[in-house]
Amino acid sequence: MAEHEHVRVAVIGSGFGGLGAAVRLRREGVTDFVVLERASAVGGTWRDNSYPGCACDVPSHLYSFSFAPNPDWPRTFSGQERIHEYLEHVADTFRLRPHIRFDSEVKQARWDNDKLWWEIETTGTASGTLTADVVVSATGPLSDPKVPDIKGLDGFGGKVFHSARWDHDYDLRGKRVAMIGTGASAIQIVPAIQKEVGKLTLFQRTPPWVMPRADRAITKAERWLHRQLPFTTQARRGLLWGIRELQVQAFTKRPDELGMVERLAKRNMYRAIKDPALRAKLTPDYRIGCKRILLSNAYYPALAQPNVDVVASGLSEIRGNTLVAADGTEAEVDAIVFGTGFHVTDMPIADRVIGAEGVSLAQSWKGGMAALRGATAAGFPNFMTIIGPNTGLGNSSMILMIESQLNYMADYLRQLNVLGGRVALTPRQGAVNGWNNRVQDRMKRTVWNTGGCDSWYLDENGRNTTVWPGTTTEFRQATRHVDVGEYEVVRPPAQAAPGTSRRKKKAGVSAA
Repeated sequence: MAEHEHVRVAVIGSGFGGLGAAVRLRREGVTDFVVLERASAVGGTWRDNSYPGCACDVPSHLYSFSFAPNPDWPRTFSGQERIHEYLEHVADTFRLRPHIRFDSEVKQARWDNDKLWWEIETTGTASGTLTADVVVSATGPLSDPKVPDIKGLDGFGGKVFHSARWDHDYDLRGKRVAMIGTGASAIQIVPAIQKEVGKLTLFQRTPPWVMPRADRAITKAERWLHRQLPFTTQARRGLLWGIRELQVQAFTKRPDELGMVERLAKRNMYRAIKDPALRAKLTPDYRIGCKRILLSNAYYPALAQPNVDVVASGLSEIRGNTLVAADGTEAEVDAIVFGTGFHVTDMPIADRVIGAEGVSLAQSWKGGMAALRGATAAGFPNFMTIIGPNTGLGNSSMILMIESQLNYMADYLRQLNVLGGRVALTPRQGAVNGWNNRVQDRMKRTVWNTGGCDSWYLDENGRNTTVWPGTTTEFRQATRHVDVGEYEVVRPPAQAAPGTSRRKKKAGVSAA
């Protein structure tokens, strides 16, 4: 990295959010930007999650950028390798690689109140300090694995790894394997490894609702049609989007309507699980949709096999190679696979971002994540988050939300250009509170808050700071333009004009 290098925009991460931001920046005429990637390849979560059976639970034509349609998706629900290939293709097609700094992890990003820019320290092959007018954090909530603090884990004599850090050099054949967790990763891993392991023990705290997966190969004729007539690809995408938009009401306003979906899910289980005792273990006691609805045709059949045990109790302790559940059930294993999710409501990047008042984003969010329109946080000028607080989805494609946030990012930069000179925008605390209060008020009647479950959508205070309680159309409308009235304009003291916010000597921005 060049000494004292300065750029207009620094993007953190090269998954869907980071690559999408890079494409949009180029389309907006911004060429003075870098993408800081801690790994040696693009792809984000689709690079890191290479476990057996890894695939997307959103249809391929909807889980891709509208500006980069892929007519050659091989299946309706694509696997990890294909999605990773797609992201590599996006990086090449839009000539993004010259902007990407691989093996460059952000150690800290600190706002300079005097110069009105971000100082970014990176580690790795291109370690050094970079400054940027604007920082766009696109690390995503599914980037840092979460492993529970289990008593005795350090003393386990076998192999241990998280699903997002799969050890492909470890041979599972004939081994006694423990799968911890029953989330989206686990229900794909279990059927993928069940036939080769000697014994598989699934430690389940809460059973998931599992619906059939309508997956099939996309025919050569379909792919030919999509290549020859590109509008058919967009039409297919539009149909998939419309169906999911119609489903949102049941999740956000009328959860009782999901009873019929529960009956379909139970029928899916009953077809494969004949043992009444196992059925009882696998039947959820909460409203479907409260946790993410999972899709699989192979999960239940795998659990019914003689080499699989389901322990309907969370892992409590490890004694040597013996795993002990909360209910006292014991299992001797050779390997432990944690499918225990990620740091979603406590993203590690938040500890590394230091705002205008000298506090970290994590400290600012100690009472719960909150950002204006899911993008900007009070006290953090010219800092934006892609897939920020309350922008997640429970039934549709996150790419739709990402593209809406890219619209907001683009208009944010336009507003800075209109203001001119050395300038920053920081959201007013009142605007952040108002937006967050409206979101949380809408959240009260959603299935995620009334469904009777304890999901990863909730933070340690029991607040849902993860999911968007509306349609993707509503979010796109809310993020179409930046309302400058929701922000304070910050300039260096020498440039500040009457009526313009001036920095406080310590805080850096005036109070909202």
